[in-house]
Amino acid sequence: MTRLPASALLVGLSRAGALLAVVVVIGMLPWLSGQRPEYTVLRARYADLEATPEALAMVRAELGLDRGPVLVFVDWFSGVLTADFGRSWISTSPVLPGTLAALGVSVTLMICAAAVALAVAGLFALPSLLRASRGERRRGAGLLATTATSLPEFLLASLFLVIGAAWLGWFPPSGWLGLHYAVLPSLAMGLPAGGLMGKLLADAVSSAGDEQWVSAWLSARFTRGQIAVGLLRRALPTVSSQAALVIVGLTGGAVTVERVFAIPGIGRATLGAATSQDIPVLQAGVLALLVLAILAGTLAALVRRALLGPAGRLGVVPVAVVPPAFHRRELAVPLGAALLLGLITLAGVLRDPFASAHPRLAPPGWTLPFGADASGRDLLARVGHGTVSTVGTALAVVLVSLVIGILIGSLPRLGTGPLEVANAAPPVITGIIVAAISGASIGGAALAVALVSWAPLAAHTSALTQQARTLPFVAVLPVLGVGRARILVRHILPHIIGPLFRHAMLRLPGTALALAALGFLGLGANPPSPDWGLVLAEGMAYVERAPWTVFAPASALTLASVLAVSVSGLSIPPKTKRRRKTVKDVSAGR
Repeated sequence: MTRLPASALLVGLSRAGALLAVVVVIGMLPWLSGQRPEYTVLRARYADLEATPEALAMVRAELGLDRGPVLVFVDWFSGVLTADFGRSWISTSPVLPGTLAALGVSVTLMICAAAVALAVAGLFALPSLLRASRGERRRGAGLLATTATSLPEFLLASLFLVIGAAWLGWFPPSGWLGLHYAVLPSLAMGLPAGGLMGKLLADAVSSAGDEQWVSAWLSARFTRGQIAVGLLRRALPTVSSQAALVIVGLTGGAVTVERVFAIPGIGRATLGAATSQDIPVLQAGVLALLVLAILAGTLAALVRRALLGPAGRLGVVPVAVVPPAFHRRELAVPLGAALLLGLITLAGVLRDPFASAHPRLAPPGWTLPFGADASGRDLLARVGHGTVSTVGTALAVVLVSLVIGILIGSLPRLGTGPLEVANAAPPVITGIIVAAISGASIGGAALAVALVSWAPLAAHTSALTQQARTLPFVAVLPVLGVGRARILVRHILPHIIGPLFRHAMLRLPGTALALAALGFLGLGANPPSPDWGLVLAEGMAYVERAPWTVFAPASALTLASVLAVSVSGLSIPPKTKRRRKTVKDVSAGR
C-alpha cells in the first residue's frame, strides 16, 4: 500500500482544518452573535409585545438559541446536507429559494463584469503587444490603465450612479429588470479589474518581448501575428495566478455594487441580513459568497493549467528575469498624489470635524473649501481627520498582517489551508461575519481586513524563505549542526525582513481603501466618525442637490487609490550589499 508523503499529509490536514473552521464559524453564527438577535426578531414578529425578559426568552426558545452551540451547529449542518437552510427569522419564509434567486442575479452580474474586465484588459495590453511584436522595448500600460485600476468599485459605482443615471438619465438607477440594468454595475466592477489585469498583462508581454527568442523569430522573418500569439502564450500563464485573485475579488465588489444600485443579488441580501440580524439568511448568503469565490478561483486555476500545458505538469515553466528599469519620472504620479493628499490632511486636521457650525449643505467657498454636509459640518475637516483615522488604522492592520504573514509563511505546508481560504474571502465577506458577531465598528472593520490581508505577505514570505534556503551560507548550516528554528530566526528572517516590510508598506493605501469600503457599507466606523467611507455614504443621499458632499471624500479616496496603484508599480531595484556572509562568518558566530 502506497503511503502519502508527510508533506502532502500536512497540506491535506491544513486544508481540511481551514475548511472545517470556516464551516463551524458559519454554522455557529446564531450562538456567536453578540447583538442579541431576539430583540430584532421580537420587533419583526411580535410588534405588539414589550421586550420583557419573558418575551425575549420565548423568542430565544423559538429560535433554538437556548440549546447551546453544539446543537445549534449540528442542526444547521444536518440541514445544509439535506438542502434545508431553515427559515428566515424575520419573514419566516424558506431561506433556500430566495438565496438561489439572489445568487442567480449575482452570477449574471459577475459574468457581465468579467466580460467588461477582459475587454478592458485586452484594450490596455494591445499597445504593448503590438510594440513587442515589432521588437520595440517600452514598458507599462500607460496612465489610463493606472487610473482605471486605482478607482475602487464603491467609488466608481457612486460616480456612475450620479452621472449616468441621475444627471444624464441614460441608464436605470436601481433594480434588476433585465440586462440593461447591468450596464453601470458591470462597468463599476469590470473597469478596476480590467485595468489591473491589463496592466499585469502589458508588463508580462513587455518582459516576454525582451527574451532572446523574440529576436530570433524576428530574424527568421516570422509574421507579427505569429510573434504576437507566442508572446500571449508566454505572458498569459505569468499573470493567470494574479488574474485568479482579481476574479475572486469580483465577489466582494458585487456586494458593494449591489448595495449602491439596489440590485437584489446575494451580496445585498447578505448585507441586509447582517444588518437585520436575520442569521439563517446570513449563513446561507456567506456560504454562497464563499462557494462563488472558490468556484471563480478554481475556474481561473484550471485556465492557468490549460495555458501552461505539459510545462506546468512537469514544473519546467521558464521565468523571465528582467532587470528593473527605474526612471525618476515614475515617481511623479505617487509623489503628486501623496503631496495633494498631505495638503488636504494638513488643512483638515486644523479644523473641527464634529461641530455643526455652518449652514446645512453650504456650498464650497473661501471659508469652506469643500463645503458642508447635511449636518453643517466642515467637509474639509472631516476628510482631513478621516485621513488620519483611516490611514492610522490601516497602518496597524498592515503591521499585524505582516506578523501573521511571517508566522504562517514560515510554515508553508501548515499554512496552505488558511492561505487558500484567505485568498477566497474578500474583506467584505469577513466584514459581514465580524459585524454579525460583534457589531459594526472601526475595530471590527480592522479585524475583518486583517483576517485576509496577511495572505499575500505569507505567500511572499514562503517564496523568499525558499530562496534564502538555497543560499550557500544557509544551505551549509544543517551540516554544521544548526537547528531549524535557529536557522529560521537567526539567518533567514534577517535576510528577508527588509523586502517583506517594504511589501507591507506598499499595501498601506490599499488597506485604507478596504477599510473605507467597509465604512461605506455600514460595516465599519459609526457616526459621527469622519471615516472616508462613512462620509461618502452620508453624502450620497444629497448628491443631486449638493454634489460636493460626495466630491470631498471622493477626492481623498481617488488620491489614495492612485497612490496605492502607482507605488505598487514602481520598479525600484533592490539595494546591493557590500559584503555577503560566508561560511567562515557563520562558523565564527558572526
